[in-house]
Amino acid sequence: MIEDVKQVLAMHRLMVQSRVLDEACCEESAHWFPSQGEEAVPVGTFYGLRPDDVCAPAYRGAPIVYLMRGMTLEQVWAGALGKRTSFGRGRHFSFTAPIELRVFPYIAGDLGPIISQATGAAFAQRYRKSDAVTAVSFGDGTSNRGDFHEAVNLGAAWRLPIVYVIQNNHWAISMPIEKATAAKRLADRAAGYGIPGVAVDGNDVLAVHTAVQEAVRRARAGHGPTLIEAETFRMRGHIAADTASYRAPEEVEEWRGRDPIQRLEARLADAGVLSAEDAQAVWAEAAQEVGEAKAAAQRHPDILPTDLGLDEMFATPLREA
Repeated sequence: MIEDVKQVLAMHRLMVQSRVLDEACCEESAHWFPSQGEEAVPVGTFYGLRPDDVCAPAYRGAPIVYLMRGMTLEQVWAGALGKRTSFGRGRHFSFTAPIELRVFPYIAGDLGPIISQATGAAFAQRYRKSDAVTAVSFGDGTSNRGDFHEAVNLGAAWRLPIVYVIQNNHWAISMPIEKATAAKRLADRAAGYGIPGVAVDGNDVLAVHTAVQEAVRRARAGHGPTLIEAETFRMRGHIAADTASYRAPEEVEEWRGRDPIQRLEARLADAGVLSAEDAQAVWAEAAQEVGEAKAAAQRHPDILPTDLGLDEMFATPLREA
């Protein structure tokens, strides 16, 4: 049963927009990190958070979170195209977003620090006696790092208002999760920190959203963190140019049958709130918006060698009195 039709239709539109944008970015850059098949996790996790909450999304699928927080498609494309007008000022993919939107930008080539940074944001929220919360998502591979243990242990010990979401897509580049950990469920690790651990179907956006919202309510009430494992699958390679030949075709096809967008559309159709024609209109509108935004961003100025001056790399030297 779908209780809030308007909300679910909004999440459906965001997932479609994420898929269309992601595919267009893959065509633009062989180094883009595809998120096809994982749309339910970022949308389900970060949809519905308050403006004063802090979002720290995993890099795979992050642009849709930036759009939810107030960025425009044109601004996202400016980053993807390396334009001087982007928030990264042409020096990084569009994982970069303004902190004013209460969203952590992807700022490191090393995965893991964002978990600690998000935990620090949650500490600041508690220190200021705010009831705002922080939500952070990261991959299954990243959850095997020391950053994860240190941050979650501290968040649990101090009962910080944070929700940790593992976007378990089964592959850390070319390393299958079965070879990376002996744990049957990553959510079971929560017991070691004395916090709730919840495993959900990461290809069911409503299941993800429900679990995260319950964890958010718990955090707002001062009961500390929750660890959520959202099981999903990376339909493409680690980057757009990666053919992912290290995976069995049968595995990919099996997960293709669990496509989160197709599943939601079928559910909405069964509920009588989204016809096939309505769904096609959503896809067409997303394609038009993404295309127009890209065309607009392409007219933005490119970064020039002179834009990276000494003042961009070093602080202004102090003058002696």
